[in-house]
Amino acid sequence: MIRILIADDHTIMREGLKRILDGIEDVQVVGEAVDGFDTLEKVRTMEFDVLLMDLSMPGRSGVDLIRQIKDESPKLPILILTMHEEEQYAVRAIRAGARGYLTKESAGTQLLTALRKVASGRPYISIEVAEQLAMNVMPADDNLPHTALSDREFEVFSHLVKGKSITEIGDFLHLSVKTVSTHKMRILQKMNMTNLSDLVQYAVAHHLLNNGS
Repeated sequence: MIRILIADDHTIMREGLKRILDGIEDVQVVGEAVDGFDTLEKVRTMEFDVLLMDLSMPGRSGVDLIRQIKDESPKLPILILTMHEEEQYAVRAIRAGARGYLTKESAGTQLLTALRKVASGRPYISIEVAEQLAMNVMPADDNLPHTALSDREFEVFSHLVKGKSITEIGDFLHLSVKTVSTHKMRILQKMNMTNLSDLVQYAVAHHLLNNGS
């Protein structure tokens, strides 16, 4: 039996996932978490075999949360389920310690296969993500500016280009306004851009915008 903890801040998504898994003989949903802090609490207090986690939740989230979970529970397989389709998000998640990466659009057809794979110790990633991971370990002279951002900077960048204010980002990520402003300044410096409009145009040109939260 593969025991699953579902971590997603959207009730509708959690219910949908439970419906997909309902009746599968070798899979059991044993718990739910609604944000990053709740996820950490469940990881520390519950017993389960796979963490099925959204990449973007209120509080501690994304790569930061993956790293902390792997530090505390290094053997726990993490399968990321997200709206982010771009390989860059997947590469950062995998490098942080996630064992699999699946888009919510693909959940209906691929979720069970992905869960069984990561539970058995094998990775579950797309061919595109595998290629991107391979490219990342090869020397390149034409790395795109956003690849120079730290994981936290990339997270702030992704919220900025989707139109969130510095205050909103701070509330969502549990960071001070001053810290978010500092990240924004460093993002502009590293990417050699002067304002938010430049960042948005870059994100559009490189397909880094999506409908995820």
